[in-house]
Amino acid sequence: MNGRDLVRSIKTVSSAGAAQGLRTVRAAWRTRRADATALPSRGAERARVPGSVQEVETAPGGGIIRFSRSELRVMVAVNGAVFWGWDGASPEPSYALAGRCPEPDPRAFLEPDKEGGWRVVAERVTVAVSRHGAVEVRTPGGVTLRRDLPPRWWEPVGGGTARWMQRSEVAADARFFGLGGRGSGPRLRDGTYRMWNTDPGHAFGPGDDPLYITMPVQLVVADAATHLVFRDTSWAGTVTLREGEEGAGSGHDRAGTSELRMEGGPLRCWVVVGTPARVLLVWASLTGAPALPPAWALGHHHARWGFGSEQEVRRIVSGYQERGLPLDAVHLDIDHYDEHQVFTVDHERFPKLPLLAKELRQDGIRLVSIIDPAVKAAEGNTVYDSGMTEDVFVRDAAGRLVRGVVWPGEAVFPDFTHAPVREWWGRLYEERLAQGFSGFWHDMNEPTSFAAFGESTLPRSARHALEGRGGDHREAHNVYALCMARAGYEGLRELAPEERPFVFSRSGWVGMQRYGGTWSGDVATGWPGLRASLSLVLGLGLCGVPYSGPDVGGFDGSPSPELYLRWFQLGAYLPLFRTHASLRAGRREPWEFGAEVLEHARVALVERRRLLPYFVTLAHLARRTGAPYVRPLWWSAPEDRTLRDCEDAFLLGDCLLVAPVLDQGADRRAVQLPRGRWYDTVTEQVYEGPGQVVLDAPLSRIPVLARAGAVVPVRGDDGALELEVWAPAPGRTGGGLVVRDAGDGWDEPELERYVTRWTGQRLVVEREGEGGTGEPRHPVRVRGLGKV
Repeated sequence: MNGRDLVRSIKTVSSAGAAQGLRTVRAAWRTRRADATALPSRGAERARVPGSVQEVETAPGGGIIRFSRSELRVMVAVNGAVFWGWDGASPEPSYALAGRCPEPDPRAFLEPDKEGGWRVVAERVTVAVSRHGAVEVRTPGGVTLRRDLPPRWWEPVGGGTARWMQRSEVAADARFFGLGGRGSGPRLRDGTYRMWNTDPGHAFGPGDDPLYITMPVQLVVADAATHLVFRDTSWAGTVTLREGEEGAGSGHDRAGTSELRMEGGPLRCWVVVGTPARVLLVWASLTGAPALPPAWALGHHHARWGFGSEQEVRRIVSGYQERGLPLDAVHLDIDHYDEHQVFTVDHERFPKLPLLAKELRQDGIRLVSIIDPAVKAAEGNTVYDSGMTEDVFVRDAAGRLVRGVVWPGEAVFPDFTHAPVREWWGRLYEERLAQGFSGFWHDMNEPTSFAAFGESTLPRSARHALEGRGGDHREAHNVYALCMARAGYEGLRELAPEERPFVFSRSGWVGMQRYGGTWSGDVATGWPGLRASLSLVLGLGLCGVPYSGPDVGGFDGSPSPELYLRWFQLGAYLPLFRTHASLRAGRREPWEFGAEVLEHARVALVERRRLLPYFVTLAHLARRTGAPYVRPLWWSAPEDRTLRDCEDAFLLGDCLLVAPVLDQGADRRAVQLPRGRWYDTVTEQVYEGPGQVVLDAPLSRIPVLARAGAVVPVRGDDGALELEVWAPAPGRTGGGLVVRDAGDGWDEPELERYVTRWTGQRLVVEREGEGGTGEPRHPVRVRGLGKV
């Protein structure tokens, strides 16, 4: 027995309570024994590199290059995306891709280049392969964006899974973004980042890594172009980043580098080149359009672990109503379950839950239920008994049920990588709908299993179906939550076909946007946690997940009135606007922080309600284009290096720039402006970019600027949609998009295009259509005219 683990076991029993503590100790030892028995020891390994080119086979879009010790498949798709795979790896099967792989570009083929290698020349990109297997991606003008050096494999001498490494070089001026949900950033500094979805087990801050959602997706922004690179393997690994330097050493640039080390899985890669907007458009075509949330999900949500009873829920809702504060959803945590068992209700504390849900819905408020994947392993538990009958739970290499420990105690876990299991799980949501729930948040789905030591998840040797291919948790872990989200989303489509499902998940992987969104998880209460909240939303958006948001106020602790308000003001401009806190944390209702905070929070809530048509429009645009609601300032000008390094402000769509206050005691803040004219949305003061300005940020508000010429759909005083038009600069034009949505359902609403222009001294706002221009369909309110 390891002495350190013995000490941790004793401490765990002492701190967690005897029964649960002993369970976590037993679970940890079970995991250790299972992995020691079932996982092969690596032992001696052979290193391998591709070798030199032996022969080439051309095909539409590229072809196959055979080296002495490997082969490389290269394909440029019709949408301009580039794929390559080593050792016979092809794009499918893949959990990331939505539907079939795109067709190859019939105009592009492998052809010899002048250096003795081969290349594929396409309209938007050139791919060059050296004699020894280095792969370069170049712009049509010949500028190299990235160079992936020949990979290296380490293969066990006795057979088994090969681990591999690949080192890449990018331009000296390039900046790295992405890799899923990261607390530091959104720009990723030099360092090593783990690729293994992880419940940190405590409230996290910027320095914690990894977190709940890791993705092998990087967005690399450089002067020459932006490109996205995705290594399509779900195995554990690390990414080590090092930014380049211009003029380093003897006056030569030092390239930026990215080194990827994976414990297994195929070595295959997708690269997309272009503007950020085009890159995310192609990325969405590969991995799936973001799910469209119902309009109410774009309002304000109130949650707490520890509501405890129907009476408490009614008290909180009454508090909002009596104070005239908008509220769109209330979330119930695990304390509404019967002894923490999923798909149950504690009827003593929630005796009339369907009636509560009905009455809230009549007031425009939806109930949202937490859903955990762990099922209490006890006969008489309906879900467990049903799952045993249909054999849905994860088993070990010997065929025994894998048991873990979660909130209900000893628990088993559905194998969501098997289609029949997903169908079984999806049918269980009928019970939730019958209770009156309208939405669902998936928690603890990394998956988490409490352990006194070692990893708090399933044994890596646990067996999974993996869509019939078979494998173990080393491959299934990172896609577990993705498959759970699919099960819930598809089940709800069957059970309530007239309504758009609302599902968001703590964990996930590439493609999770197809089924919903995510939230921060247990972000620490504090100013660093506030900053991490923005980092997560920006980073996930650049990985293709546009709908996300933090726990406003932080998950743990008691925020000061100032911190709570600044977090609340930021949350009002993020896609998921939700207050939440842990069982032992301080209150999160706006009136708990004093009269001044209440009034300022009211302003933020009213503004969020006013901007709801804009958020609905952004949701539809995200589904159609892949563009996130929340975008970095460099989104439209990635060549602006100053904007690349700005991490404390963001664009909300094309029209608004939001500059949250992230530092204690600040009542003014510097804001880096992109090119063009910008209006303060409160004072209508004019600012010209590019450049830096210092703006007032009193406790009552955070700076929000509107782009000159913008057309912003808002909710008017009478509740009807109106167009808020910000005057373009003299001699300039502007415009905007509007999507009117009934709020739910699957009807495809029309996309309305509006243009703004000057005719002499008169500002004209027109709607563009196939038949030309026409009058706007909505009332128009022009702002900023007095500053022109």
